[in-house]
Amino acid sequence: MDLDLDLTGRRALVVGSPAVARLAIARLLHSGATVFLTPPAPASESALAADPAVHMLAQPRTRAAWRELLSAVDLVILIELPRSVEATLRAAARDQRVWIVREAPAATAPIGHVTLVGAGPGDEGMLTLAGRAALRQADVVFFDRLAPQQHGRESAPGAEWVDVGKTPGHHAVPQDEIERRMVDAALSGRTVVRLKGGDPFVFGRGGEELAACRAAGVPVTVLSGVTSAIAVPAAAGIPVTHREVSRMFTVVSGHAPLSDDTVAHLVGLGGTIVVLMGVGTLPHLTAALARHGMPSDMPLAVIERGLTPGQRTTITTVGESTEITARLGVRSPAVLVIGEVVRLCADDDAALREVAALATGR
Repeated sequence: MDLDLDLTGRRALVVGSPAVARLAIARLLHSGATVFLTPPAPASESALAADPAVHMLAQPRTRAAWRELLSAVDLVILIELPRSVEATLRAAARDQRVWIVREAPAATAPIGHVTLVGAGPGDEGMLTLAGRAALRQADVVFFDRLAPQQHGRESAPGAEWVDVGKTPGHHAVPQDEIERRMVDAALSGRTVVRLKGGDPFVFGRGGEELAACRAAGVPVTVLSGVTSAIAVPAAAGIPVTHREVSRMFTVVSGHAPLSDDTVAHLVGLGGTIVVLMGVGTLPHLTAALARHGMPSDMPLAVIERGLTPGQRTTITTVGESTEITARLGVRSPAVLVIGEVVRLCADDDAALREVAALATGR
């Protein structure tokens, strides 16, 4: 239901059974409306399945009875009604000049469905249209620390939102517990969204969650998100590839120190290196890069809190990065970019040296 209306205190009539109308009811209650529900079955058979805040009414049988009911409401949300009865309802609505909005029924399968949604980095506008559509159908949303929430909650205000977020070095909810909760919710018939920052399959453990759903026989869909590995450097004006500068880029996790063999391969490949979750291991990485032949003056950028109002970009070099980032108090979340493309952000070598000198106070 896409209506830009203030429903606070308004009286909304939902036509349909509690099961298929549950998402519409949740959104209406969240908006402050007074909700009435008229199910196809007698009220006594459906009352237990409806939210206790909902006023249950018997479904009218005649046009006159519909007119009488509609005279007391401001809006009708039609979800489930036989076509023959719908014609009578619409005629009564025309008589009373009451708006009718048709909405698709919520899923009612014995087993629910899980959708892994990549919310993109930072800016809530990075959430895709497909991601918003999935949220609109969600009964429960399991979300991470880095997953944008404000617009998501607007899309699914009636859903249950469960914080399973992790901070560096601290997992409030272990990964296997997250997977268990997702599966249990879906097996109970609920529509589940797992909302993750960035892309679920780029160091997001989305593959593990996909496997857990499949092992339990739960239908699962993956909606890719905009990855911070590309979007955050772009927000800082750094392209990860550039003609005649870099023909490739490699994305690595800096969560744990890289092995010497891996670092040697990175140096040998050339191109751009993008490191996610790498602030804590930056000294180890730059020392290893230098040890395997990377020039100490190779440009390095650290973009903190990318695509948020607090975004900060620090431009330095492999040789000076440890001192500068310590002096500036660089913190996660941050994306590191190592390579000649960083010079494009600083325009030229002189600007690069100037920014580095300002950062160190020299």
